[in-house]
Amino acid sequence: MLVTLGIYYLAPWIRWDRGPYAPDQAILIDLSSRRFFFFFIEIWPQEFYYVAGLLVMAGLGLFLVTSAVGRAWCGYACPQTVWVDLFLVVERAIEGDRNARMKLDARPMSFAKLRKRVVKHSIWLLIGVVTGVAWIFYFADAPSLLVSLFTGHAPAAAYTTVAILTATTYVLGGLMREQVCTYMCPWPRIQGAMLDENSLVVTYNAWRGEQRSRYPKSARARGIPVGDCVDCNACVAVCPMGIDIRNGQQMECITCALCIDACDGRMEKRGKPRGLIAYATLSEYSSNMSLATRVGRTAVQPSRVRNDDGTFVPAIRHFNWRIIFRPITVFYAVAWASVGVAMLVHLTFRERLELNVVHDRNPQYVLESDGSLRNGYTLRILNMVPKPRDVNISLVGLEGATMRIPEFGKEDARSFTVYAEPDAATTLKVFVTRKPTGAPINEFLFVIEDTDHADRAAYRAAFNAPGDTK
Repeated sequence: MLVTLGIYYLAPWIRWDRGPYAPDQAILIDLSSRRFFFFFIEIWPQEFYYVAGLLVMAGLGLFLVTSAVGRAWCGYACPQTVWVDLFLVVERAIEGDRNARMKLDARPMSFAKLRKRVVKHSIWLLIGVVTGVAWIFYFADAPSLLVSLFTGHAPAAAYTTVAILTATTYVLGGLMREQVCTYMCPWPRIQGAMLDENSLVVTYNAWRGEQRSRYPKSARARGIPVGDCVDCNACVAVCPMGIDIRNGQQMECITCALCIDACDGRMEKRGKPRGLIAYATLSEYSSNMSLATRVGRTAVQPSRVRNDDGTFVPAIRHFNWRIIFRPITVFYAVAWASVGVAMLVHLTFRERLELNVVHDRNPQYVLESDGSLRNGYTLRILNMVPKPRDVNISLVGLEGATMRIPEFGKEDARSFTVYAEPDAATTLKVFVTRKPTGAPINEFLFVIEDTDHADRAAYRAAFNAPGDTK
């Protein structure tokens, strides 16, 4: 909870120097300039495939984690789980532990009860406000936006977003809680396709826990075989989903492992080995259960899984970390890494200078008095680095042709050097004129290159003429 919430609330405040022409916020979704900044990475709208690649990696990563260790995402990193945990911390601090809260619920309304409820819900609302404010900080400069929020000069969209996220955080995290996971989230119903008999999931080891008894010493004195479970219900009391893990795997289980911690604490107090409730695979559980029940022919017999000194017999299977590295998890890991490496390679070698050309549609050409043909074009030069650059524009091909840029006067030439704005698109009007020749009309290239020869881009354009049917 501390790690995930720390990332969410503090990330917008991290600074990253990109020079005088770009924002210095490390993580920023700049909607006004249509950019996504992530430390040294800058993504333009036409590079949305990077975002698609990240979504593919997120999906493959979720499949990998689920196939290896069940719903670990749900139990440890899902925003719903994290914020519910935060709300529960506040609730425990104000109203006490589970038993104290149940007693408080049963009492008639009084000033003390009303005061606790008002304080609790006020803090929950405050958490919702802070959550909404932190979210909008990702879309604008955080320090400036914070001042604007408190002075009333922030955009209406900012206040609306904060209000919506405050309400949803309060309702989903404070009021609905586990109902969101059970009834609204689709993942519990999908995860079954990701699991197999070798996936690690939270498991009650009935082969060592049954038969249950609250008084195991007296039961053994009467010759009744009992297991390690004393039926204390500690695992049920700590479960945020309100289920009993001893009833087997259930859709509601989010693999938070709180029942493991609670049970291990009870086992240590009784001098028993930990792991009555533990991460286990279906294959090892079934093997141990078959040993304890004579392949299902009898009830669990503790004597079949323990030696006289209380240790487990050698035939009992325990977790082996190698089980994680099986074909399906290796496949997911390789696919996940492949997408990541491909994106990194493409990101490393991508061009930071792009050129788009649009031919004038009306007129498509102009016949001048000396017989020359003129075509008009609109060039859009994308300087995708946060510093200005001098860019050379030249014609390649189209013998006998020259170009003119009205902004530079009436001079005709085969190449020009223009100033490209930093981290922006520079638009130019260009006229290409060709003297009458006997050579056929061909396509040609507009080529741009910065003066440092670091980046280069080209665009194949058509030169229209009378009788051209294109």
